[in-house]
Amino acid sequence: MNEYINKIVIALGELDNIKNIKRSSRGINITYSNKNLVDFEKLERDFYWIEKGDEIEILLKENADQIYQNLLTELDWDNVKIKKHKKDIKYYVNSFGNFVGPIFVPIIPALIVGGLILAIRNLLVNYFGVAMDSGAAYMMNAVFEAGLSALPIYIGYTTADKLKMQPIMGALLGFLLIGSTYTSGNITDLFGIIVPQVNYSSSIVPVILGVFLMYYLDKGFDRIIPKSLKFFLKPLLVIMVTVPMTLIILGPIGNTLSGYVATGILWVNDSFGFIAQPILCMIYPYMVMLGLDKALSPIGIQLIAEVGYNPVTSIMGFVSNICIGASTLAIARSMKDPEKRGMNNSFGITALCGVTEPAFYGCLLLRPEALKGTAIGAGIAGLFAGIFGLRTFVQGGCPGLLTLIFFIDNNGGFYYVMIALITAAIAIVISYIATAVLIKKSKKNISIQDIKGE
Repeated sequence: MNEYINKIVIALGELDNIKNIKRSSRGINITYSNKNLVDFEKLERDFYWIEKGDEIEILLKENADQIYQNLLTELDWDNVKIKKHKKDIKYYVNSFGNFVGPIFVPIIPALIVGGLILAIRNLLVNYFGVAMDSGAAYMMNAVFEAGLSALPIYIGYTTADKLKMQPIMGALLGFLLIGSTYTSGNITDLFGIIVPQVNYSSSIVPVILGVFLMYYLDKGFDRIIPKSLKFFLKPLLVIMVTVPMTLIILGPIGNTLSGYVATGILWVNDSFGFIAQPILCMIYPYMVMLGLDKALSPIGIQLIAEVGYNPVTSIMGFVSNICIGASTLAIARSMKDPEKRGMNNSFGITALCGVTEPAFYGCLLLRPEALKGTAIGAGIAGLFAGIFGLRTFVQGGCPGLLTLIFFIDNNGGFYYVMIALITAAIAIVISYIATAVLIKKSKKNISIQDIKGE
């Protein structure tokens, strides 16, 4: 048996203690029967993990699919043996997060690069004399468009891949929606049926609906087409049905739904922003823990596409990540072991820059006092951000101090950058002080060895 898989099985109390194995957006979820048989010290020593009820999520940054498949194969774990979860609200929430994650996580690098390039272009044009019609400006804009405007292609590919279809077919549908033939307005009707003229650039929902239709058509044609003709006939028939259905019905519906979502979120933020924002900032770390943060990606992207800015999801991540970093630095300062202190200092700095997994899973989850300190800082900083209407103007992943240029507005204005800097300062100071006070008040040594009883 593979050594890594063997460690997982031993830590979970051997095979007989494992009830269910399933893939998550961040690793593998394993449900156990008897908690007393689980070796939590071994889990802590060998893995990054989260406990959710009677379920352990092993967090994997690389080769998650391969490890999951090897686990099923090497343990001879068939689908009949895997017990189904009760389909309650938690089941559907987890299922949604597990489905959305693999669709949006792979495209985050393209969004980050595109967003950074656009912000740099705005800086150069507005403050360094670079002409808007210069080759440099056009080139940077082309990179941005490749990152964001081509979103239907990326989403089509990853959605089809998630549905176990040929990913290139999803990309094909995505390109159809933004290709020059359709966007030129030449396709006005199909045999007398009006084809609505919709701008699908940077859209998400239309192509997802189209790929889902493609998935069910693929399954249906697979049953009726002779095996000898499937290779060329099945994709042809799938596309012949999917394309007109998407352009005439599903695409316009998806585009309208996306607009309603963006408008609704803006209304909530405008009406209750000073109240809603601090609450959202406080609960964001737990949304990350449950994988629900992946579901926020399409909302942020849609807001940027519809109204040109994002006053909600990016701010949640920005405030939360900085608070996590500050709380981790407060913990590091209280540690006596130089090696542990150095490790957690690096976790804290990384979190301030936007990557919180090491700090949150490796440090904060072990310490309730730190989680309270993080929440206090996020609440106060989020309140300030909500009152002053903090917003980003480009979409990207890992919000933190390194993404401050995302707050530069489309005219090169720095107003929201200044608000973001003040928000960050509040988040750092309040979270750091609150965590330090709560740790001192608890009168506990917060080193990992003592928590583990070593």
